[in-house]
Amino acid sequence: MSLSGKDSVTLYKFRRMLEELERKQGRGTELVTLYIPPDKQISDVISYLRQEYATASNIKSKQTRKNVQDAIESAIQRLKLFPSPGKTGLVIFSGAIPQNGPGTERIEVYHIIPPEPISIFLYRCDSRFHVEHLKDLLKEKDVYGVIAIDNEEAAIAVIKGRSIAQLKTFTSGVPGKHHAGGQSARRFERLREMSLNEFYKRVGEHANEIFLQYPGIKGIIIAGPGPTKEIFADGDYLHYTLRDKIHIVDTAYSGESGVREAIAKSSEFLRELRLVEEQKLIQQLMNEVTRPDSRAVYGEKYVREALRKNMLEKLFIIEDLDKNEVTLTCQNCGNTITFTLSQEEMQSELPKRLGEPCSKCNNSTMTIKEIKPLIDVLISEAENMGTRIELISSEHEQGEMFKRAFQGIAGLLRHRGGY
Repeated sequence: MSLSGKDSVTLYKFRRMLEELERKQGRGTELVTLYIPPDKQISDVISYLRQEYATASNIKSKQTRKNVQDAIESAIQRLKLFPSPGKTGLVIFSGAIPQNGPGTERIEVYHIIPPEPISIFLYRCDSRFHVEHLKDLLKEKDVYGVIAIDNEEAAIAVIKGRSIAQLKTFTSGVPGKHHAGGQSARRFERLREMSLNEFYKRVGEHANEIFLQYPGIKGIIIAGPGPTKEIFADGDYLHYTLRDKIHIVDTAYSGESGVREAIAKSSEFLRELRLVEEQKLIQQLMNEVTRPDSRAVYGEKYVREALRKNMLEKLFIIEDLDKNEVTLTCQNCGNTITFTLSQEEMQSELPKRLGEPCSKCNNSTMTIKEIKPLIDVLISEAENMGTRIELISSEHEQGEMFKRAFQGIAGLLRHRGGY
């Protein structure tokens, strides 16, 4: 399965893991990065690492030498757990990570099975882990172009994954049809046709300039309310490499509104795009909200209550949810309290909560036990209950609406009639 075909939670966890690895820093060249492609033998890689272990004995600094050799040995031990790199390869990160300043280094080892096959063999010692090759796998590969056109205006856009990029609009400046008779009318129509042809050429030139930036573009949607889209599609306006990728869609609008309508009406053509899937999910939620026997619940309190009762079939979370779950504990009596705060509230409200007396023993001895991103807490709770999870991006219009209207958290109950 391609990375774009994986579920939103898998992609989220993969992205978060890379972000955490990217933040880790070592001293000098004490962090080992190892990429192993599928066709590489594990035994050959271990032999290679043994040679690097011997070479590291020449490092002058005793501490650096020890840390590098420990990192290599830890990578070797981790490698021995795998009979082969697998179908997509294997990536290992191993190194001495300072825990609390210089002299507190501890060897940490991580392995990642890439979601798509990797083609490089890479061994590198550095002060950081090299995750850029894995981050490349997260880049949206499915790209489509959209042109929404009539005789008055046009818009060109690129759809990449979950966002609309490079949206440009144009006006034709071509006057409406001339209704008078005689030669002046025919002359007017000829001039009008010439002006329209120039407008189509201008749109085509801009479309070619934008779309040809993406050699792997999968399709071009040409939309509009009248025959203009067919005239444009049949004309010699688009580059020859794009013409066999055209998909015609009837829309009520041209321009920017036509682009959005064309996307909504091309779900089958765009079936591989996460953008279309998320639009359908939000529409499903909105349809439920308006029903008298609605299955929709929204807001953190009601969604989590439904989760705890195992009444939630599907959970929607905005991907950039700006909340943390904070747990405080009393050093005197062990009492714990849990609440959620936004990033802004973490600066203002958390100190106040820490200064408040314990609700059980009344001593001012509350300390931070744990702080977790709320999105991770919700995902964990939903997975434990077998609830399907859908992470929604705020990079598109429906995602922004979901974030504003529902504070980024909503769900669908398993059954109608509440809980």
